[in-house]
Amino acid sequence: MLKIKPLALSIASILALAACQPPAADNSAPAQNNNAAAPAVNADGTVNIAVNDAQCEPMELTVPSGKTTFNIVNNSARKLEWEILEGVMVVDERENIAPGLTDKMTVTLLPGEYAMTCGLLTNPRGKLIVTDSGFQAPENLADMSKLAQPLADYKVYVQGEAKVLVEKTDAFVAAVKAGEIDKAKAMFADTRTHYERIEPIAELFGELDPAIDAREDDFKSVTDPEFTGFHRIEYALWEKNSVDDVKETADKLAADVKALAAEIDALNFPPHKVVGGAAVLIEEVAGSKISGEEDRYSKTDLSDFKANVEGAEKIVELFRAVINEKDPALLQTVDGNLKTVNDILAKYKTADGFQTYDKLSEEDRKNLAAPINTLAEELAKFRGTLGLN
Repeated sequence: MLKIKPLALSIASILALAACQPPAADNSAPAQNNNAAAPAVNADGTVNIAVNDAQCEPMELTVPSGKTTFNIVNNSARKLEWEILEGVMVVDERENIAPGLTDKMTVTLLPGEYAMTCGLLTNPRGKLIVTDSGFQAPENLADMSKLAQPLADYKVYVQGEAKVLVEKTDAFVAAVKAGEIDKAKAMFADTRTHYERIEPIAELFGELDPAIDAREDDFKSVTDPEFTGFHRIEYALWEKNSVDDVKETADKLAADVKALAAEIDALNFPPHKVVGGAAVLIEEVAGSKISGEEDRYSKTDLSDFKANVEGAEKIVELFRAVINEKDPALLQTVDGNLKTVNDILAKYKTADGFQTYDKLSEEDRKNLAAPINTLAEELAKFRGTLGLN
């Protein structure tokens, strides 16, 4: 299998299993009247590239091998993206660049010819030529031939969780709209489990994630019309004991979850985001959820904790062989930390889920926080271990 050379590696929808990569434009076609040219190099050595609704500006760039920082400007009225590709593999990317704004991307490239995604995925692709500057690649370069299958398997896992999320959200929304408050309450935590397991991927979507999972703190008040999603409905169920004013919110939640599943199908899964996602899941528990702010009305926080741990465990499971090859001691430590956290969570398991979080004492929470912090620190080493920093 091909060993992909660039350092900052991401992955397109790998192999035909996802079958969701939009049809690529013919890269052999002339580059829309833009000649291959030296890029606009700034005094600090960064390179400017712009995207719009039709193309890149310019459509061809030439840079020396090694590390380059690109300033990517969105010259359109909609959110756009820019990617560097080697074949079907995404080397690195910036997604959801806001209209009129600039995003930076630093990437290390070896000599060769790459394609550029220019704004919309259906636009003609640009060309990036990397000349040989004598740059020597470091020894810990990520070997994509060993990461490709775990990444493909992870996408299947995420797609499966998204599918179940859609099904359970539809049932949850139906209960809300029917005014079946007790039934909706009983479904709330279980439905969210499938979101929490794949949260690092869901968070790649800058509009859908907050629409689905934002908290009251992000808005002027709990009645702010912009406050939507699970937690707005959670407030209605537990604090108001009435769903009269959230039926439209429930419809929107169902639509947003379906849109998320569709976006996941079409998403290029960046390796550093996937491998780093194991730490992100646990860091979120350690950084904010441990305080009880996530499910503040329902007190179903422990269900979220468990789902986050399960999501991290899946990443560890899929990348186990390549991590073990690089650092078996780290893998053994992580396995031990996961067991410790799971053993603690098991103490609070009930027949239909978990104890409500308000039943835990401050001492209980401290005893849970310490191993979660330790686990997050160890999982954060995975990216560097696999050469994905």
